[in-house]
Amino acid sequence: MNTPEQQFSAIAAQLAAESQEITTGKMMSSPGIRYRNKVIAFFYHEAMVFKLGRAFDAERFGLHDYQLLSPYKTKPPLRDWFEISATHSDRWEVLARLALQRMREELG
Repeated sequence: MNTPEQQFSAIAAQLAAESQEITTGKMMSSPGIRYRNKVIAFFYHEAMVFKLGRAFDAERFGLHDYQLLSPYKTKPPLRDWFEISATHSDRWEVLARLALQRMREELG
């Protein structure tokens, strides 16, 4: 069985193989996936974090074990970023593709 970090790496490699505009990089010292140098997802605390936007409804998507990314002690959570635990790792690739689609729409 793959570890969560290995699953993340496999998703990153798959997406990068599909387009030259998708690369790997860092986000908050963690491995990340970038589209046109903008981070769309990254591995953080045994979870995967996705930039899905404020309109994303995680529960409607069937995700109940998630939280908004909150890396700072004195600042509120980042409302565009969803931290999805490894219990939903079977959904990580779909969510990465959704984050990619949203970033493509944002950047035009």
